Amino acid sequence: MKLHDAKPPIAEKQPKEFNEHGNLRIDDYYWMRLTDAQKNAESPDEHTRKVYDYLNAENAYYELVTAHTKDFKEVLFQEMKARIKEDDESVPYKVNGYFYITRFEKGGQYPIHSRKKENLDADEEVLFDVNKMAEGFDYYSLRGINVSEDNKIAVFGIDTLSRRQYVLQFKNLETGEILPDKIENTTGSATWANDNKTIFYTKKNPVTLRSEKIYKHVLGTDPSIDEVVFDEKDETFDAFVYKTKSKKYIMIGSYNTISQEYQFLDANRPEDKLKIIQSRERGLEYSVAHYENHFYILTNKDGAINFKLMKTPEDKTSKENWVDVIPHRNDTLLEDISIFKEYLVLEERNDGLNKIRIKRWDGTADYYLPFDEETYSAGVHANPEFDTEIIRYSYNSFTTPASVIDFNMKDHSKEVKKEQEVLGGKFDKGNYTSERVWIDVRDGEKVAVSIVRRKDTELCENTPLLLYAYGSYGHTIPDSFSTTRLSLLDRGFVFALAHIRGSQYLGRKWYEDGKMFNKKNTFNDFIDCAKGLIAKNYTSAAHLYAMGGSAGGLLMGVVVNMNPGLFNGVIAAVPFVDVMTTMLDTSIPLTTSEYDEWGNPNHKDSYEYMLSYSPYDQVERQNYPNMLVTTGLHDSQVQYYEPAKWVAKLRNYKVNDTILLLHTNMEAGHGGASGRFNALKETARDYAFLLDLEGINR
Repeated sequence: MKLHDAKPPIAEKQPKEFNEHGNLRIDDYYWMRLTDAQKNAESPDEHTRKVYDYLNAENAYYELVTAHTKDFKEVLFQEMKARIKEDDESVPYKVNGYFYITRFEKGGQYPIHSRKKENLDADEEVLFDVNKMAEGFDYYSLRGINVSEDNKIAVFGIDTLSRRQYVLQFKNLETGEILPDKIENTTGSATWANDNKTIFYTKKNPVTLRSEKIYKHVLGTDPSIDEVVFDEKDETFDAFVYKTKSKKYIMIGSYNTISQEYQFLDANRPEDKLKIIQSRERGLEYSVAHYENHFYILTNKDGAINFKLMKTPEDKTSKENWVDVIPHRNDTLLEDISIFKEYLVLEERNDGLNKIRIKRWDGTADYYLPFDEETYSAGVHANPEFDTEIIRYSYNSFTTPASVIDFNMKDHSKEVKKEQEVLGGKFDKGNYTSERVWIDVRDGEKVAVSIVRRKDTELCENTPLLLYAYGSYGHTIPDSFSTTRLSLLDRGFVFALAHIRGSQYLGRKWYEDGKMFNKKNTFNDFIDCAKGLIAKNYTSAAHLYAMGGSAGGLLMGVVVNMNPGLFNGVIAAVPFVDVMTTMLDTSIPLTTSEYDEWGNPNHKDSYEYMLSYSPYDQVERQNYPNMLVTTGLHDSQVQYYEPAKWVAKLRNYKVNDTILLLHTNMEAGHGGASGRFNALKETARDYAFLLDLEGINR
C-alpha cells in the first residue's frame, strides 16, 4: 500500500480541560461528540454538520488511499459470498407442537422465519420475511421472536437505527395482522405468561440505555399505562426477564459484573407479586433453572470460583437452604447447565477446551461426549423440549465446518442434522492444519494460542500472521470455523487466536487475573504471545498483524502505544479507547454497570491505574504501525467519537509516515452493517487492508 498524495484530514483542536483527583487532562477533540438528538435531528445544526464533515472527510481519505484496492475488495467480497449457501436454512427445532425454521433465499440479505405444524411435511407458514420488512431501511434488525403458549400471537423486536433500542410489536399468526400495541425503547424481547395475553419486557433508560425496568403489558391495552413490576435502582445493575424451561415461573434477574439477584412469580398468575430467590450480595453470583419442585442454582457460593451446581426447594430459596448437586472443582469451570426430564447436561471447560457432560437424574449414567481434535468449539443448543432423550449440540473447529448434531442420551446414537456447506468447489478440509501452542509470558504463566494455516504455508520470518484476541468480560473467543477466513489462509496468511487473560479460557481465575487492577495482564499477554510466535519462527514483526474489536479494540490501542514496532499493521474495530472520559460520564451507555470490570475512576486508585493504560490518553510522539480503525455512527456501546478522536490525536502525534485510516459506517452501530452480504463487504475491506500491506492484490 502506498501513501496517496492527498493530505489526510487534520481535525481542529478545541482544548477542553478535565480535572480529576488533582490531575489535569486536556482533550483537544471532545467537540466531536454529538448527542442522539443532534444525530437524529431533521435539520442538523452547525456543530453537527462540522462533525459530519470531519467523518465524511476521513471516509473520503480512506477511499482515496485504498482506491487501488477497490477491484480487489470486490474480488474478495464475491469470493466470500460464493462460499455461502445462499438458499440455506437452519435445522428445524420443535416447540409446543410446531417446528420452527429460519431460512434464506438466493440473493436475500435477511432471513425468513417460518414454522410447520406437527411434522416437517406440513405446509410452511411464513411468520416474518425480513427482506420485505427491511425494504427502505439502511439498517434493519428483527430479534426476539417469541410465540404465545397457544401458538397464536408472536411478539418481536425491530431496530432500524442500530442503537439496540427495539420497538416491540405483536403479530396475529392466524390472520397475519400486526396488532396496534407498540412498545418503544426495549431490549427487543419479551416473555409470555401462560395466559396468552400478558407479556413481561425490559425497557432501557433513554439516555444511558441501561436495562433498568421490567414492565407488564396486557394485549389490547395502552402501553403508556403498563405496570412497572420491577425497577432496578442501582445504576451498576441491569435487569432482564425470562420463563423457566418448565414453563412454571417467570424469572426476573438483576446483574452486574460480580453479583446477581433473582425474583420469580407463577407464570399462571401474572398478577402475583414477586418473590426473591436470594437477596443480592456483593461477589455472590448465581443463575437459576427449575426442575420439579426445586430451583437449580449455578453459583460461586462459598468461594467456588469455577462455579458449582446447587439446588433449593421452591418454598425455601435463600442461600442457607442450598445444597450441592455438582461440587466445585479447581480444574474445571462449570459454564452452563441444561435440564431435561431424565437428564442433566453440564457444559464445562477444562484445560481451555469445551466439554459436554451428561448425567441421568437417577444416577445410572454419567459420561462425556467424545471430541478428538486438539482444539475445537462445542456447545449445547437451547433445546426447548423438556421431555426428550435427544440433546442438540454444535461442533466445529478451525478446520472443521460447523455441524449441528442430535445425540440420543439413552442409546448414545447421534445424527448429524446439518453440516455447514462451503461452496465454490475449492475447500478441502485436508488442505488445512490447526494446532495449539503455549507461550511463556513475563510473569510465568502460559498462554494458549490456537493457530490455523494451509498445510503448504511455510512458517518462517516472511510468513504473514494475523493475531486476534479479545480478553475482557470473561468472554472466551471460540476456536471456530470461518468461511471468510479462508480468503486469508488461501493467500498464505496464518491466523492465530490468543487466549489471553480476561477471558475464562483457563477458568474463572483467568478472568479475574485480567480485570480491574490486573487488567495490564491482558495487554502483556498479547504482546508476549506476539513475541513468542516470532521467537518460534512463525513470522516476524515485519509480517505480523493484530486485530481486535470493542474491548479488543482497547487492547489494540494499548499495544500500539506500548510496542508500536511489534506489528506491521493493526485493525481496531469499534475500539473502546477513551477509557477515562467514557468511564467518568454516567450518561454514556454501559458505563456504571462496568465499574467492576475496569474500575470506578471516581476512586483515585482506579483512576490512576486506568489512566496509565487508556489508549487515547497515552498516545505518544513515536512511530506507529499501519492502522485501520472502523466504527459506526449509531454505535451505542462504543460511541463513534472515541475512535474518531483517537485517530485525530494519532495523526497529530505519530512521527512516521505509516498509513492511518478511519472508516465510519454512517448507517450502522456496534455490530456493523445489517444483512449478511453487507457484513461481508466490511470483512473484505479489512482483509484487503491486511493483504495490501503484504503486497498481495489478487
